[in-house]
Amino acid sequence: MAKTPQTEPRQSWTFSNDVNSEIRRAAATGIYDIRGGGAKRRVPHFDDLLFLGASMSRYPLEGYREKCDTSVTLGTRFAKKPIELKIPVTIAGMSFGALSGHAKEALGRGATMAGTSTTTGDGGMTEEERGHSEKLVYQYLPSRYGMNPDDLRRADAIEVVVGQGAKPGGGGMLLGQKITERVAGMRDLPVGIDQRSACRHPDWTGPDDLEIKILELREITNWEKPIYIKIGGARPYYDTALAVKAGADVVVLDGMQGGTAATQDVFIENVGQPTLACIRPAVKALQDLGMHREVQLVVSGGIRTGADVAKALALGADAVAIGTAALVALGDNDPKWEAEYQKLGTTTGAYDDWHEGRDPAGITTQDPDLMARLDPIEAGRRLRNYLNVLTLECQTLARACGKSHVHNLEPEDLCALTIEAAAMAGVPLAGTSWIPGQSGF
Repeated sequence: MAKTPQTEPRQSWTFSNDVNSEIRRAAATGIYDIRGGGAKRRVPHFDDLLFLGASMSRYPLEGYREKCDTSVTLGTRFAKKPIELKIPVTIAGMSFGALSGHAKEALGRGATMAGTSTTTGDGGMTEEERGHSEKLVYQYLPSRYGMNPDDLRRADAIEVVVGQGAKPGGGGMLLGQKITERVAGMRDLPVGIDQRSACRHPDWTGPDDLEIKILELREITNWEKPIYIKIGGARPYYDTALAVKAGADVVVLDGMQGGTAATQDVFIENVGQPTLACIRPAVKALQDLGMHREVQLVVSGGIRTGADVAKALALGADAVAIGTAALVALGDNDPKWEAEYQKLGTTTGAYDDWHEGRDPAGITTQDPDLMARLDPIEAGRRLRNYLNVLTLECQTLARACGKSHVHNLEPEDLCALTIEAAAMAGVPLAGTSWIPGQSGF
């Protein structure tokens, strides 16, 4: 007798294996999931944009004979000593505590060799980082952990953190297993106790108060240091406008693909906007105020390649910042540690339990034995090489569009592959002149 055909088993899209796994984990533990990194969901991103390049109607530059400048100056609005960078790629804020001392040193070494800046993160300034960073931005955060007026003066710029792309409206975490004596001493915390950073600053509640705070910071530093304001990708038009009103020299805009050391997974995946959706509203705010290029815009959140850099600049940014990509360049999630990732219940490319302090690569840990695996000199060279490649790739694309400076890239050089990306970036859908969402369509 012929076998009766059976319906092929079908997995529910709503209750996928990933979703069911998280339900079972929550049911077993009774606590929400904590992890590091940024959003893992697929959202419209720079991959959904293409450069048009030059042909008959545009004149390209010859790569070997015609210069394409990559320099950028940050902080020209009010600061007596703006930061001058050789490349439009900076290193985002990542704290000592979340990262090892060796990792912070490597970031400083790599940034310095490439001619750019790095940033402290929560918890204060380490001597390793200051000593190896030619240009160091000091983050001023709601927690005030490690805040030291003398270090404000030792920094080359100050970044007032209002929000972060991975968790706009929320604070960070540093669990007790990473609160060593040194970390605790810098943050004035007890050793081994979980730490949660505040989600808002304790001494101001709006842009008027923030203006006063910025004036205090300028007075402390004799008006020398550029003042950045970092915002998460929530309401970029209004947040950028208010940052300018408060007196920012630079606005740092962080989309939801931006990483964090540790917070709730539900926060990372469900709060904020994609980086691509944030850039044009922020640029529009600066243009409406007559401040575009006078107040510089630094974009972060999911920057991986020179193409990402070039596309962010074409949409109106002055520079970008990288965090997760910099850690990968140092050696994070390296396949050579696959056996150890397996022991931790994960695999190369998926390891995100940075809060547990057991990173086999020695980057997101305070364990001395693990930290010793990271050679800060070699890791710094790797970061330098990666930054150089980002810059060369960005230059290559700019030359193909006929630009003698990467800042001359513009939205007119781009088209989009999807309706969503076209609407977010404000550029035409490929093969058409249609920009979704603009009046008349």
